[in-house]
Amino acid sequence: MDSMREALSQNSYSSKRMTRLGSDWMREIYVKSVLNRHKRRDLWFLDDYSINPYTGCQYNCVYCYIHGSRYGRGGELAVKVNSPNILEKQLSRAKRLERYGFISISSATEAWQLAEERYEVTRRCLEVIKRHRFPVHCLTKSPLILRDLDILEEIDKRAILPDDLKIVGRGTLITFSLSTIDPEISRIFEPGAPSPLERLKALKEVRDAGFKAGVAYIPVLPFISDSEEELERMIGVAKEFGADYIFVGALTLYGSGKEFYYRALAKYFPEHLPKYERLYSGRGEPTLSYQRKLETISRRICAEKNVRYMII
Repeated sequence: MDSMREALSQNSYSSKRMTRLGSDWMREIYVKSVLNRHKRRDLWFLDDYSINPYTGCQYNCVYCYIHGSRYGRGGELAVKVNSPNILEKQLSRAKRLERYGFISISSATEAWQLAEERYEVTRRCLEVIKRHRFPVHCLTKSPLILRDLDILEEIDKRAILPDDLKIVGRGTLITFSLSTIDPEISRIFEPGAPSPLERLKALKEVRDAGFKAGVAYIPVLPFISDSEEELERMIGVAKEFGADYIFVGALTLYGSGKEFYYRALAKYFPEHLPKYERLYSGRGEPTLSYQRKLETISRRICAEKNVRYMII
């Protein structure tokens, strides 16, 4: 969470330019910083840095933690148009100091959302990363990442890994995010995102191209996509599409994000509201016993299906 706060609190100033992209308006902003160095490495995603070329996301997932964050900027969509230039300066310094580490892309946005087709700031940031030989971990819901496999292949071959992460053996990691494989549930909770099948097909293309890639079922939705039977189906499908590794994580509901999510729940799954109120009573996270049970079941299913739980 610390890295997400860092990513969302960068100093920036807006231009007056607004661009219409379908039904969305995208503000063009200029930032003073784009590379966030984390206080501690994320043990799941292995990143020491993160970059987010956009603010907000056109996918508008109901469960996204941004809805409850004071850094969410009221749902504003913005492209950090000078990201590649700023990243060049910041990575040059990190390289001089030999502070190599994985850079996560999209910890607080979707770097390959629809706007990226027009602006290509993510692609240009990848070019900078390639030149400076930093490894990357791409987190996405978008098949548009397939456009950038040429650059990601070069990063995969040439990146310099930290000594304690040489066991990973690759300079590029690509993780596709899902909360369900049911298209109807996805349309409710991920209204602007590509379908689960589109994401899984993109995963297969990435794996067929030789990359190390997996699936993050983060978050699974309590009482909707978290049953043992559903987890077995979800993990099995990810394995069928070639996932090297799988994450499974619980839903968090902080601040106004809880109210935003509960509105959707009341509309589509009203029978689950009392159970959520007990599970999240006075908290932003579900009970510790729920989290432990979710991890135990997920690890067991992954072991049974011979797919790695987490990257290392």
